[in-house]
Amino acid sequence: MSPLRVGIVGVGNMGGGMASNLLSRGWAVAVCDIDADKVAALVGKGAQALASPQLIAQHCDVTIVCVVDAAQTQSVLFGPNGTVSGACGQRLGKAQAHAVMLCPTIAPDDVEAMAVALKAKGIDVMDAPLSGGPARAADGTMSVMLACANAVHEKYQNVLIALSSKVFRISERPGDGARTKLVNNLLAGINLVGASEAMALAHRLGLDMSTTLNVIEQSSGQSWIGSDRLRRAIADDFAPRAHVTLLAKDTRLAMDVADAAGFDGPLGHSTRDTFAQALAQGFADWDDAAILRVMISPRRGA
Repeated sequence: MSPLRVGIVGVGNMGGGMASNLLSRGWAVAVCDIDADKVAALVGKGAQALASPQLIAQHCDVTIVCVVDAAQTQSVLFGPNGTVSGACGQRLGKAQAHAVMLCPTIAPDDVEAMAVALKAKGIDVMDAPLSGGPARAADGTMSVMLACANAVHEKYQNVLIALSSKVFRISERPGDGARTKLVNNLLAGINLVGASEAMALAHRLGLDMSTTLNVIEQSSGQSWIGSDRLRRAIADDFAPRAHVTLLAKDTRLAMDVADAAGFDGPLGHSTRDTFAQALAQGFADWDDAAILRVMISPRRGA
């Protein structure tokens, strides 16, 4: 058991999985979320509930931020009851610097700006977006794309090891973790749209989609996200594990970064536009397996 105390702000799918993992390993964990039921579930596993990011920073050595977007992250860190006010105020018996681990998928420019502002307050920063889903967050096998100073990595290495057996050291430059995550999620989006297009063609040709997917899974067309999402879509299971809004956001951010870099590939923009169409058709709160519905829908292209 580490003497470090970890606080997690945002205990949805990934944050909740990380909290469960740390608690199972005997770590002291505090949690904060607007969803009282999610907090209560983790309190039942031994977590401490705290009402604000400010209190998390006052009581903990590390704040893991696991919210959805840049606006929420900005509020968590710099809002009136935010992390900075807690980390820079009276911290309860804590002598070393506070650390913030930034896990949301947001624009690299936003990560860089936040890192500069946090460093100016004496707060250590880890740019650490995640991939792998809640089950892998809970069992400690999710991917962590880490960009931070070497000294920060060494200081909090035991936290990172406890969180995941797959920590990829990207660079010392905050923002590079975010860039890596956007590259990964763009490919995830491309794979999902491509798999959905192929399955929609199978449907149009009168093929059984489940049988077709059986073939694909044992052949050259297989992709993990295609199998995972399309199995659910074929079964009309669209209960949200990952909302359409997430890959819509991530593919848009990826294309913003690509455009800024002067890179124009053949697939990224059409993938972004497909997710945007899914939002326009009312699938925002559905699981992103709903991309198959977009492909089959008679409204496509309308």
